[in-house]
Amino acid sequence: MRAKRPLREPVKDAPGPRLKNYITPHGLQRLRDEHRFLLNKERPAVTQVVAWAAGNGDRSENADYQYGKRRLREIDRRIRFLSRRIDAAEVVNPEAPRSGPAATRAFFGATVVYQTASGDEREVRIVGTDETDLNRHYISWVSPLARALMKAAAGDTVVLRAPGGTDRLEIVAVRYERIPIDPFQEPPGAESARAPKP
Repeated sequence: MRAKRPLREPVKDAPGPRLKNYITPHGLQRLRDEHRFLLNKERPAVTQVVAWAAGNGDRSENADYQYGKRRLREIDRRIRFLSRRIDAAEVVNPEAPRSGPAATRAFFGATVVYQTASGDEREVRIVGTDETDLNRHYISWVSPLARALMKAAAGDTVVLRAPGGTDRLEIVAVRYERIPIDPFQEPPGAESARAPKP
């Protein structure tokens, strides 16, 4: 009979290179506003509901209590996530003056106009992973398209390798300008919106 090997615990936060959290100033402000809302408004409002529900007797069949506790766990998880993202943020301002190749080549914060092999012209903005918005053509700097566009200048042709196939893209223009990010807004169903004001 062979001796059992001890189970190894998964390594958390292993040393080594970490992916940087590049973000625009407006994107970082949005994360900070959500973090502040959850910490100072939503979490205290949900805590009040849980305390009220706990005083109503049997907790095992108390839907308000069960839902409130689950919502608190979700809020705490989101607060931890936002804290890590904010702490790891490397702010890059797309409006900052650039010189040399950095002014004409696509990097984080660039607005890139390109033409596909079929002749369609498209415009994308390279933003942080927390700012991605496909409806507005804001793509993450780690996406396959952004990686294909990186370091390219007007007149260059790049190859996009994606799960759907390979495409040749001709770069038409690279600009650096303000990238509008919608500010954080309290969700309509937030508990803090329903809580009575003192």
